[in-house]
Amino acid sequence: MEKTRSEVTLIAQPDDPLPPSRAALLGLQHVLAMDVYIVPFIIASALTLAVGDAAAFIQSAFVAAGLATLVQSQMFMRLPIVQGPSFVPIGAVLAIAFAAGGGMGGISAVVGALIPGAILVILIGSPTKIFHRIVNRFVPPIVGGAIIIVVGVALMPVALKESVFAVHGGNATVGGNILLAFISAAFLVGCMLTGMALGARGTWLRLLSVIIALGAGCIAAEFMGQLSFAAVGNASWFSLPKIAFLDLDVTFSWSAALTILIVYIVVLAETTGTWFAIGAVIDKPLSNEQIDRGATGEGIGCLISALLCSTPVTGYSSNAGIIAITGIASRVAFAAAGIFLVLFGLVGKLSAIIASIPGPVIGGVFGVLCVVIAMNGFRVVRGSALTERNMLVIGLPILMALFATLAPPDFVKSLPDFVQYLLGSSIAFGAVWAIALHQILPETDPARS
Repeated sequence: MEKTRSEVTLIAQPDDPLPPSRAALLGLQHVLAMDVYIVPFIIASALTLAVGDAAAFIQSAFVAAGLATLVQSQMFMRLPIVQGPSFVPIGAVLAIAFAAGGGMGGISAVVGALIPGAILVILIGSPTKIFHRIVNRFVPPIVGGAIIIVVGVALMPVALKESVFAVHGGNATVGGNILLAFISAAFLVGCMLTGMALGARGTWLRLLSVIIALGAGCIAAEFMGQLSFAAVGNASWFSLPKIAFLDLDVTFSWSAALTILIVYIVVLAETTGTWFAIGAVIDKPLSNEQIDRGATGEGIGCLISALLCSTPVTGYSSNAGIIAITGIASRVAFAAAGIFLVLFGLVGKLSAIIASIPGPVIGGVFGVLCVVIAMNGFRVVRGSALTERNMLVIGLPILMALFATLAPPDFVKSLPDFVQYLLGSSIAFGAVWAIALHQILPETDPARS
């Protein structure tokens, strides 16, 4: 990928030290901007896990993200980067879990599918040094941007169907759910725009916009009788996450593992884009050795996450924006972020509070995030000439992702298990098409187009 000239003036470079108090404050900012809980919350909500199991699932996501952040930022990639649950595997995870009967039994099947792929990701990095060749060949900017667009577009129906339109008992109604989603989304957009209008004075408003939106949605849910924190009182202050093979039996399926392997390819494409974005912000192009180390670090993080009964992790591009705002790229701050993530995951009451947030409130916030993700994808591809050929490389994967989302369930169930799982992840399905189309379609002359 081409190096983009940085427009950011850094106060602290990646290897610069920071006072502990400043590192802690900056690390906390990165954690607050990450929305770690959204992916596990959506999966737990769709699988209708009990509040206790949902809290444990969210807890595992925090601990896994923290450990993966420490591994990647301090040992392997050695860049100012924070790891968190990827949105990409949501569809495939739900498809595999539902095929295994749902609930925690479904999570057992998911964990069994995640472990082999994570080991392979580790191997294609530093041990074999082939990952940078794969990146250079298969994930140029137009493909990476197309995949990001697919992620945003494909997750929109998930936000609406699973979190807003689904009614789970109580006095909830579809109309009430839509109102709650609208309130949380409106507060999020309002905080973002107000924060940008205020410039430097509004930085805190932008950083806390998600928390403010969730708080507003929860207040509205309380007035509508759809908020209960009863589970918080029963939760312990300190608890350990579930560990695969010890606290949860693991089941293996080759078709599920193959599907997750394809998902890992897409996650790697996603996280590679984040690496290059951070490289541009700190004005240091990535070396092939760094890219290979990054793949190994990504695989180790995903393996840790699987063993903690959570889902694959990826680098969060939102944190590159925080670097640009603060001018601090010191890895010390990112070590602090990793420690905060682990601590948050070990506090059981915090996980229970997050698990008690009504689904429609999360859905409203998640829907806005989908829009932001898709627009970031368009920002990436705008550097490529929009020839007829490139428009197909960008547009057809969106169509195929929507095909996977809208395909009739009866038709999908008639297909082999592997195809069912792949169609279950509309993001993976669309991303595979983006990579394949870029390789298959002949290049065209931009001047003639």
